[in-house]
Amino acid sequence: MKKPVRAALIGAKGRMGQTILDLANDDPKIDIVSQCDLGDSIDPAMKGCDVAIDFSNASAIDEICRAASQHGRALVIGTTGHSSEQRQLIERSSKSVAIVFASNFSVGVNALFALTRCAGEILGSEFTPEIVETHHKTKKDAPSGTAKTLGEISKRELKTEVRIKSIRKGNVVGEHTVSFVGPSERLELTHHAGSREIFARGALRAAEWVVGKPSGLYSMQDVLGISK
Repeated sequence: MKKPVRAALIGAKGRMGQTILDLANDDPKIDIVSQCDLGDSIDPAMKGCDVAIDFSNASAIDEICRAASQHGRALVIGTTGHSSEQRQLIERSSKSVAIVFASNFSVGVNALFALTRCAGEILGSEFTPEIVETHHKTKKDAPSGTAKTLGEISKRELKTEVRIKSIRKGNVVGEHTVSFVGPSERLELTHHAGSREIFARGALRAAEWVVGKPSGLYSMQDVLGISK
């Protein structure tokens, strides 16, 4: 039997970190061998793992990328809200290690990305894209990383700016709707997240997939085999 992937979990005390820990306990393909949180040293956690899973905070990405590159460890980045400079750092780091960087690890959301791309190709410039995203009231970044990705896809396919509306209320895990408004018709694509488990399952799947891959920057769609 193949040995389980050894993973370090960064941001272990957060909601996503705790969900990943719970799911990993029942997953024979992966073993969380070390944990750390904000304020902890990252290097000790990196030394004994095959891959690090980051669900901490965007502010920690400099130190995480440094440690992953120094120790030659693959990296799964699940945090959002990175600045353009931080995204450039992630891209530079991917030249030395394999990194899966995704705004959303849900299989359903990544299907939504692919369907949005396909709809944009079919509908053309007569249709105007609009995006509405809703999350719990404590979510810090707005628009969400997922909404930004949907906007980038729509803009690329339809060559137009995309309006994004962000709503923060209650305990909503995550809802995203992409609308394409055309002459006398409207197409809507919607994803509803019922639990954080969908993101945690995707992150674990990405961690298992990325170990042994050549250095480079990968998306969740690469993991799923649906990248264009």
